[in-house]
Amino acid sequence: MAKDFLLEIGTEEIPAKFSPGAMTQLEEQARKRLLELRLNYKEIQVFATPRRLTLIVLELADTQEDLSMEVKGPAVKAAYDAGGAPTKAAQGFARGQGVSIENLFVQEVNGVPYVYARKAEVGLETKSLLSQLALDLINSLHFPKPMRWGDLDFRFARPIRWIVALYGADIVPFEFVGLNSGRVTRGHRTLATEEVQISQPSDYREVLRQAYVVIDPEERKALILAQLKELAEKVGGKVPEDEELLSEVIHLVEYPTALLGEVAPQYMHLPEAVITTPMREHQRYFPVRTEEGKLLPYFITVRNGSDFALDTVKAGNEKVLKARLEDAAFYYREDQKVALSDLVPKLGKIVYHEKLGTVEQRVERLRGLSGFMAEGLSFGESKQAEVDRTAYLAKADLVTLMVSDFPELQGIMGADYAQASGEKPEVCRGILEHYQPRFAGDATPVSDCGRVVSIADKLDAIVGAFSIGIQPTGSQDPYALRRQAQGIVAVILDSGWDLSLPELIRKSYSLFEEQGTAALPLGDILPLLLDFFQQRVRFVLQEQGLRYDTVDAVLALGSENINRSVKRARVLSKKRTEEAFVLYAQTYTRCYNLSKKEALAELKEASLVDATEIALAKGISSRRQGFDEMIELGNYEEAYDLAWELVPQIEALFQAVMIMVEDEDLKKARLALLGQCVEMLGCLGELSLLA
Repeated sequence: MAKDFLLEIGTEEIPAKFSPGAMTQLEEQARKRLLELRLNYKEIQVFATPRRLTLIVLELADTQEDLSMEVKGPAVKAAYDAGGAPTKAAQGFARGQGVSIENLFVQEVNGVPYVYARKAEVGLETKSLLSQLALDLINSLHFPKPMRWGDLDFRFARPIRWIVALYGADIVPFEFVGLNSGRVTRGHRTLATEEVQISQPSDYREVLRQAYVVIDPEERKALILAQLKELAEKVGGKVPEDEELLSEVIHLVEYPTALLGEVAPQYMHLPEAVITTPMREHQRYFPVRTEEGKLLPYFITVRNGSDFALDTVKAGNEKVLKARLEDAAFYYREDQKVALSDLVPKLGKIVYHEKLGTVEQRVERLRGLSGFMAEGLSFGESKQAEVDRTAYLAKADLVTLMVSDFPELQGIMGADYAQASGEKPEVCRGILEHYQPRFAGDATPVSDCGRVVSIADKLDAIVGAFSIGIQPTGSQDPYALRRQAQGIVAVILDSGWDLSLPELIRKSYSLFEEQGTAALPLGDILPLLLDFFQQRVRFVLQEQGLRYDTVDAVLALGSENINRSVKRARVLSKKRTEEAFVLYAQTYTRCYNLSKKEALAELKEASLVDATEIALAKGISSRRQGFDEMIELGNYEEAYDLAWELVPQIEALFQAVMIMVEDEDLKKARLALLGQCVEMLGCLGELSLLA
């Protein structure tokens, strides 16, 4: 009869950010292993609290499914000799499969007869398999920063302190890291200090609930959200959605109880970010706002425990926040005693990277690259000056007291201090925005100063890293270069700017070269950088729902100009839905397949003899100037429509003549003509790559 299986791994407090990934791993590994073991079940449930990871398999079958399979052996001619007697190959195969020679049989595969063995395996009892299954599951879990304890070689998120393993009412016995599995678990660390017995898996949730542990993260989430809403409404406010903070808090507590605290009024004059950053980043508090978004002098925190002595806990949390805000208020007063621009020389004392110089040197590179872009974008003198000032001041807040203690505020405080120093609003906004986007889904800058310096900041980091041999490999990207490249792509797309990546990379590299910090030659890293950015463009196009072969076709032309590549892809995706595109693509592919076989010479129209090819050459010539202008302007749909006008003439050519004729001059002329057709018809991409 099917029974429930329970595996609980009891630990010291697991970091909150480890838990979601561990739950996913545990479920995936359980599904995989149960499938391999041929064990049927109704449902898998996975739970986590700070002190445990739990797997419950509902209605796990009491025996494996029986196995019946046919195993292919050697060919008949190798299995039997001329007299029909089994050879050593047949004998060895039969012995290896555990069957007698007489039970081998013959089947043909693609006309060749092979010997086969039919194997039947009776399923084992589930209880005989669960000890090893539990060990396999524990060993399969990996964490970002695992640790060892005692003299053990085994690594886990945190030391394992107990293990519960039950199949129905029976213990699944095994030993691991010096612990014996059993039915004894532990409740809340302070509210239920006695050990807790689990009779069977179906009792697990309720037994732990009585011990002040809400085992299901989704249930804890619902409880927390309801309490946040109730408490915020008491002061006429609400808690804005913050999935990242909520997810972390869920995995910090086993028995959530929310409480409302007050922010001392003397600190409410500080910039909002100065108040909310200590709340959110340091204390894991939820700020409370009005319906309009104005910050209220309240916060909500979630306690890991009951409502016992809640007023004392509230007072303690308010005291901690007051101390943090008192520090912040002091930093804010002291920082404003010096103009932001006066702090820039101090950046020379901060090492950006031992091989890439100081932050002050980096600021000079940002100014150079930002100025290069501003000039290329035809900004006026006034705006160029604003861009330069933004780049000059962008990193100045790194030496402020506030950012030294609250690094999350870099850029935010720079903008605030710039305003206090009398800088232009455009410069202040640029300083604030240049770190954007800070993470996936974050807003991109909207001001020109912010956009230019954002691109410069991120590109400097990427080119600098590549120039000293630091590149992302596999899942390793310690300098977040992929995220920064994705940010550059997002900013360029949102701005619509016509920027050449190779030109920007060359300029950025030259600035490192001038400072004597570039180690690898530009020729070695430029192709790597272009491919690196192309992968980011590919990701964007795929995220927009474009077909993989559309993306391949467009990127085959390169992605040196990001906006143009994306525009091409959108036009190609649209044109592919039109019935006429089938003939267009077929015509292109035919021209491409013929012309790629030989090196193309310059077209000599005098060598053409047939009326159809002469007409096609004139058709190309008459459209060429307009076509090139459309490509230059990025009007790809118009360029496609103009190229489409050549299709009937190309088809007429194929009907009238052979391309690969014996006359060498004529063949070269016709191939050159087809090469020009490929160039025009392929204005949207390498269409031969389309499925």
